[in-house]
Parts: sequence; C-alpha cells; structure tokens
Amino acid sequence: MRFSGKTVVVTGAASGIGAEAARLFASEGAVVFASDINEADGQKVCAEGDGDLRFVHCDVSDTASIKALMDRAAAETGGIDVVFNNAATAGARPTIDEIEPEEWDGTMNLVLRSVAFGIRYAVPHMKGRPSTKNGGAAIVNVSSVAATGPGYSPTTYAVGKAGVLHLTKCAAADLAQFGIRVNAVQPGFINTNIFTSSLEIPDDMKAVAKAFIAQGSSNAQPVARGGMPRDIAEAVAYLASEAASFVTGTSLLVDGGLTIGPRHCWDPETESALSGLLEMEEQAKAAAATAAAAGD
Repeated sequence: MRFSGKTVVVTGAASGIGAEAARLFASEGAVVFASDINEADGQKVCAEGDGDLRFVHCDVSDTASIKALMDRAAAETGGIDVVFNNAATAGARPTIDEIEPEEWDGTMNLVLRSVAFGIRYAVPHMKGRPSTKNGGAAIVNVSSVAATGPGYSPTTYAVGKAGVLHLTKCAAADLAQFGIRVNAVQPGFINTNIFTSSLEIPDDMKAVAKAFIAQGSSNAQPVARGGMPRDIAEAVAYLASEAASFVTGTSLLVDGGLTIGPRHCWDPETESALSGLLEMEEQAKAAAATAAAAGD
C-alpha cells in the first residue's frame, strides 16, 4: 500500500495508461481523482476500480478546467500528494512544411501546455503536505520515445514531448525547495487508444487496428511483445512512490528497448552496413590468398 493516505490526480484517466495508473494508485491506498473529457468511460473506470476512485470531468486544453480539477481534489481531501500529467492526443499529423498554425497550437496545448498548467495549479495544494518531508510528493509527466528523435511520431507531437522533458527538469529545479519531485516517463509503442483515435477509421475497425499495432510493435524492439498500459503504470507508480525519493529531474524510458539502437545491434538476423564491409574484406583477403597461392 505505497500510497495509503495520499491524494493522487490523474489526467486522461478514461482509457489506456491513465486508466491503468488510476486503478493501480487506488489499489495501493490512494484517493484518486481520475479526470478526462470522456465521462462515460471515466465513470466506468472509477466504478470498476478497486479503491477510492472519483471521476472529475476535465478538459486539459482549458486551464480553468485544470485549476478546477486541482482545487476540487484539494478541497475534498485537504491537499494533493501526487499528480500524473498523462492526458494528450497524437496531435496534428502534417509535416513541418504543411502544418497550419492552428494545428501546431492545438497539439502544443494538449501535449505541453496542459502539463505546464497541471503542475502550476497542483503545486499550491502540494506545498506543506506531509509527503513533501519524506520524498513522497511527486509529479510525473508523460513524455515519449518521440522526444528522442524523429521517426516515432508526427513532428508536432515529438517537439511537444521533447518540451515535456525540458519542462520536467526546469520544474524539478523550481520545486525542489518545496520538497516536490518532478520526473517524466517515456513510453514506447504502447497499445492504447492514442493511435487509433487519430486514425480516420470506423469504430468497429479500431479493435483490428489495435491488434495490428500490438503485432507490429512486438517486432519493432528487442523485447518481443507489445507494450501494455500496465508497463507504464508500474513505472509511474515507482517514480511517484517514496522508493524514488532520491530521483528528480529525470526521465524513465519504458520502450522495450526500442531506442537501444539500429535493429542489427539486437537482431542477429539483420545485417548492418559494417557487417557487409567486413564480409567484403574477408572476400578480398581470400582472393588475395588464392592469387598468392597461384603465383607460387
């Protein structure tokens, strides 16, 4: 019961990583304020969870809505101990040469600005809590493997998630004086609705699409299975717990090894450019040896 007696706020809690994290925190003793714009699924998560889960409607693109969420959590329990800034979407897909200003701004609002103001409006309710005296006050932000470089997501999402990493470091510095730790988690390809929600396909095809994503992701990294929301929830719970009381201003990659390096470094069936050159060298040596033998 790592979170017994603590108040935890989770955004984007109606599905995927947020839902799994909310259930995990509640099962370990926390009072969890599970927020989302999807009220039906959010209420379902709370009803089916084990522990004290309270749904709050919150649109993280609206700073007033974020403030109302934090104020309500504090009013009902006396303060906030943990915030998991999770809510986001895949955002706009156009490349930098085609994206429109409103698409850029909309994605940044959801991916980066919402995290900044999730921190801003939670911190007044975190200062002075008992958890700040023993490393138990924590903010965890969701970044992404997309923050490590291009190729993992649309450009705008990747830039926003890279911003989350820098925001995490800056916030950790700002809030250290109050005993509040700030860290980030960087999921790899996790089988959630974030992918299918951005696709223009009928709802009855989304289950098939998720299965396709799971199969594809299991082949894309050294750990030969698709990532699941529970994988990220467990990492978030660690960063939010007192077990991580000496951890702040950093990020935890949970990607099945996706970012280790090119495929040939972990897949013995894949040849690298270097292996091809080495093979050419061996062939040249063999040819030279054959020629020398013939000359003798």
